[in-house]
Amino acid sequence: MKYNNIVMRLILASASPRRRELLGKLPYKFEVIPAAGEEVSAETLPAEIVRELARRKAREVYASHPDAVVIGCDTVVDFDGQVMGKPRDREDALRMLRTLSGKVHFVHTGVCVLSPIGNWEFCDSTEVHFRTLSEDEIARYVDSGEAYGKAGAYGIQDDSRFAQSFVGDYDNVVGLPVYRLKEILDTIYKG
Repeated sequence: MKYNNIVMRLILASASPRRRELLGKLPYKFEVIPAAGEEVSAETLPAEIVRELARRKAREVYASHPDAVVIGCDTVVDFDGQVMGKPRDREDALRMLRTLSGKVHFVHTGVCVLSPIGNWEFCDSTEVHFRTLSEDEIARYVDSGEAYGKAGAYGIQDDSRFAQSFVGDYDNVVGLPVYRLKEILDTIYKG
């Protein structure tokens, strides 16, 4: 889509290699300009927290690139209303995985798309059923380094096979609900 006779650049406001890979599935060229702001929210509901943080990230980058389409995202794990972000350290990662072991939780990803022709915002949620994990499995996974930088201290895409099953969008659990985002980008670029 052109705006003032200029093809709008597409910017992903995230440094996540997983989001970059997922967005790469779509037929749009994009660049990465991560937001640097603090990830703190006054909201209490997990779905509202991710929406607010996604909006804040998109706004930060959009402020410097108002002629572009900017995508902000945030993902959290929600266990009984308790938000699990990225683990602070080894003990935090161990605690998170022990908590999730053998139980059901939700993964919420907030997405905010800002552009000169309109703004879109949504939260996608996926139900994840974890199998029961042994202490040894948890410790090996955390010690491998894979637990860090991921909400809930795990990546569904890792070879850990922690998730027994899920209901909803797999890509949402990885960190970007591609199908819903594609609908918005198609509206902007093909509209």
